Amino acid sequence: MAGKPGRGPAWETAAWAALSDEAAKIQSDKGPHLRDLLKDEARCGALQAEFDGILMDYARQKVTLDTRQKLLDLADAVNLKVQITAMASGKFINTTENRAVMHIALRAPKGEKILVGDVDVVPEVHEVLDRIYDFADRVRSGKHAGATGKKLTNVISIGIGGSYLGPEFVHEALRTDEAGAAAAEGRSLRFLANVDPVDVKRALEGLDPESTLVVVVSKTFTTAETMLNARTVSRWLEEAAKSAGVDKSEMIAKHMIAVSANVPGAQDFGIDGDNVFGFWDWVGGRYSVCSAVGVMPLALQYGKAVVQEFLAGAQSMDEHFLTAPLENNLPVLLGLLGVWNSSFLGYSVRCLLPYSQALLRFPAHIQQVDMESNGKRVALDGTELPFDAGEINFGEPMTNGQHSFMQLIHQGRVVPCDFLGSIKSQNPIDNTGNGEPVSNHDELMSNFFAQADALAMGKTQADLKAEGVPEKLWPHKEFPGNRPTTSILFPCFDARRVGQLLSLYEHRSAVQGFVWGINSFDQWGVELGKVLAKQVRTQLQSSRQDGAKVKGFNPSTTSMLERFVASQN
Repeated sequence: MAGKPGRGPAWETAAWAALSDEAAKIQSDKGPHLRDLLKDEARCGALQAEFDGILMDYARQKVTLDTRQKLLDLADAVNLKVQITAMASGKFINTTENRAVMHIALRAPKGEKILVGDVDVVPEVHEVLDRIYDFADRVRSGKHAGATGKKLTNVISIGIGGSYLGPEFVHEALRTDEAGAAAAEGRSLRFLANVDPVDVKRALEGLDPESTLVVVVSKTFTTAETMLNARTVSRWLEEAAKSAGVDKSEMIAKHMIAVSANVPGAQDFGIDGDNVFGFWDWVGGRYSVCSAVGVMPLALQYGKAVVQEFLAGAQSMDEHFLTAPLENNLPVLLGLLGVWNSSFLGYSVRCLLPYSQALLRFPAHIQQVDMESNGKRVALDGTELPFDAGEINFGEPMTNGQHSFMQLIHQGRVVPCDFLGSIKSQNPIDNTGNGEPVSNHDELMSNFFAQADALAMGKTQADLKAEGVPEKLWPHKEFPGNRPTTSILFPCFDARRVGQLLSLYEHRSAVQGFVWGINSFDQWGVELGKVLAKQVRTQLQSSRQDGAKVKGFNPSTTSMLERFVASQN
């Protein structure tokens, strides 16, 4: 069946039909406006959920209490609890690849038992974690030094997609955290992902190869972009070895490690087998931050204690997701609201607005988590969906975004937004004693609260008239309002809270996929471009080396390739 265990597709259920009717009422000219809904104190109080000091307020979503109940009815109709349990139990829910989906096992505490098939994977996870912590401690202390004896204080992590977006998000989030900054003092961490040689230049610029450790992240150790970048950086190290009078093989062995399931491939590259750290096929790339993919570079930069706090935070949100009633379950509510906005109200775009510069790479990471997971056109049984699944995600740290794309969101298209803020800043600055009316963080958070209300309430022509605005400007200065947002207020963004944030949005995407009846854990759409790129690469090689004519492509591509080849000969 296209839907869930024991039931038909979601879109054939009575609950789906009821939500379609509900959406028609909400969207009609007689439907309630958010400025009216927000007057209802009881409704506002009911449309909040809290976990471990994290407050989620969705009173500015275009939902009534009846709408929420219908969304929960839909969750029941698709057996959402059963599907969540199936994932957490190690069932092979990634049916197109015949794999389990067990990223929650990556942050499970020692002693917890989580099975994939008949195997308890938690001991394996902690065996790898312990090896990582041991290696990171030796690098940070100088016990594992470079080939010339210098301490390895700089790290370059080479990967692409999930092998870098998640780790980079967490790295940036902890750079200005008090504990993170203290643990990383004197160290640097950079990421190299793009095959564009400009990215290589930026990653290596200003670094001393004798004090640089390179982490090559590739499950198969065959990913084209990653391996080209790895070979490029290895040549950089070999040139340094030559200048320093050090054996090239010693340089690679001391300065390059791997995160990979292909130990022989890494060893053939020259990497010491003891310095290859593995992960499992039940870890999807975009869900791999808590595996060696992310933990290795993060442990090298921040040390064991900070990384353990991050993993503990993610695990606490996992536990909440698995045990909290659906009506108070933060990831479930976020997922259901996403289904409501995209599948019923027709809003296909979602904006992530962190009011924290530390979260500057969070939207980019969630773009992959969500769009690679749920950008699907067919159900689990291969039949075409009768609606568009997935949402287009974008975002920027605020208040920057207010001076960029918020014009469109206020007076152009309707784009549901997630506002993310914290009570405490990572870097408090208070100049109220020097004449400033509020602290810097209070200024930031003033916008957090105001923008959500502005999008909900808007401004009417009656308001403009009362303000004495000239009538000819009314159409230009009118704000329709009624634009849905969710506000999530964290106590702070330390390592634990960053882990919770990561887990929250990972599970949000899974919930939507479960409701839509799709496989959120494969990504076949990534493959076709890779296959065609190999054909182009072969053509470029033969054209450069043998002067072979361009052939085998459509006329448009042929003409562009001919121009590209000719201009560089």
